[in-house]
Amino acid sequence: MRTGRMDGKETPMAHPEADVAPDHSSHASLGAGAMLATFLADPPAIPEAVIEDARRSILDGLGSLLAGSLEPQAQMIQQVVRGLGQSGDATVFSAGASSAAGAALANGVATHILELDDIHKGSTIHAAAPVIPAALAVAEREHLGGPAFLRAVVLGYEAALRIGEAVNPSHYRHWHPTGTVATFGAAAAAGHLLTLGASQMLDALGSAGTQAAGLWEFNASGAMSKTLHPGKAAMNGVLSADLARLGFTGAATILEGPRGFFAATTAHSEPGRVTDRLGEIWKVSENGYKLYSCCGHTHTAIDAVLGLRSEHGWTAEWLLEHLREVRLLTYAPGWEIVSERWPVTPYQAKFSLSYVVSVALLEGAVGLTQFGAERFGPDGVRDAGLASLLKRVRPAVSEDLTTMYPAAWPARVEIELQDGQVLRASGDFPRGNQENPVSTAALEDKFRGLVEPRLGRAVTEVALDLVRHLERVADLSVACTELNTLILRHLGEQA
Repeated sequence: MRTGRMDGKETPMAHPEADVAPDHSSHASLGAGAMLATFLADPPAIPEAVIEDARRSILDGLGSLLAGSLEPQAQMIQQVVRGLGQSGDATVFSAGASSAAGAALANGVATHILELDDIHKGSTIHAAAPVIPAALAVAEREHLGGPAFLRAVVLGYEAALRIGEAVNPSHYRHWHPTGTVATFGAAAAAGHLLTLGASQMLDALGSAGTQAAGLWEFNASGAMSKTLHPGKAAMNGVLSADLARLGFTGAATILEGPRGFFAATTAHSEPGRVTDRLGEIWKVSENGYKLYSCCGHTHTAIDAVLGLRSEHGWTAEWLLEHLREVRLLTYAPGWEIVSERWPVTPYQAKFSLSYVVSVALLEGAVGLTQFGAERFGPDGVRDAGLASLLKRVRPAVSEDLTTMYPAAWPARVEIELQDGQVLRASGDFPRGNQENPVSTAALEDKFRGLVEPRLGRAVTEVALDLVRHLERVADLSVACTELNTLILRHLGEQA
């Protein structure tokens, strides 16, 4: 191919697909992707405390998965997965079995539906939904035990959260990182279980990156796509690892290349974050846990108003009579996601800072009950008191708070009463974050609160015991099949 020059002469122009093959090894060895792949293929010994943090993440993710598996969205995906072909390789909770990729898809969707799965503040990723189903599906298919599964989860979180930090926050403007970035994490977890070598792991990451997707446009109408994102990330991670094991190659510079993930999906990347103190700082230990069934960008504000409500002993009746205005300050990237002022569906309410703060003040809780379908109609919130309070909420973006994100997820709250008194509360980290932690006992209570009302006490306790003693599990296929058999028996008895 030739092109004209200003001086009238012609010079050859290189075609994007040049005849000279790229150096798949030596060039890549200089990049963040190759360094990460080498680490994932042959990691150092993982400290016991880090394994325990992975167990907490699995505990929390499994609770969301089991409870979410009964939701209509999950059942739609389960129906589609059944049509993809017959296979008993891995468990689809509440719906039998499927191929490993199909199970990862179905379980990944189910984990994200209730908006109670984990969140890592630095990367803004819900890693449990894509990473844990991918790792579990491959571990089942390969008849691997609990120890291998725990290690794979650690490494999946490592890849996802580090790459997420490298592209955050500008990536978040258009892309949902739980769908995009976490595809790398799912591939890393699956690849480790398949004992991929460094070159194969790099291929897996390359295939994962070229499939990474997930756009925020679903939020405009409250579409179900958000839950599809982690399911596809999990599925594509399994596919990427399986292909790499067979020799299918992927882009060696998928992260840092001129047309790679960083260049394509973020205005500013920090590749050094991918490898910074790799093997010294373990990202799963920075994981955060959600205590409210709504977008994590609302949680610091919820904590603040619940604290004021408890401190002053307010009741709904007193607040409706004496509260004049609620003023909220938040950070810009979060506000873009939770700016819905007048929700008309439960889904919109989960992404409405105004709604969740209002319901927290009036009811002292922001759980599944607060997002029941009966609460909303075509004209908005049905309850007259809640609708009245919603009109008194004044949210706004603070430049000062925006500069703190994503290292912090801050909120500032002022509540003005009818007598002119102003009460203030603030926070930089929601409860459940590393800086504001909750105990494992609290996470087990959350697990019971999610699973027992839907699947019964027997299922709940068997699942909890499985997580507590993963090291003793020799074959996860057997353990998951037994748990799912118990689930299906319970559902049959309830039918």
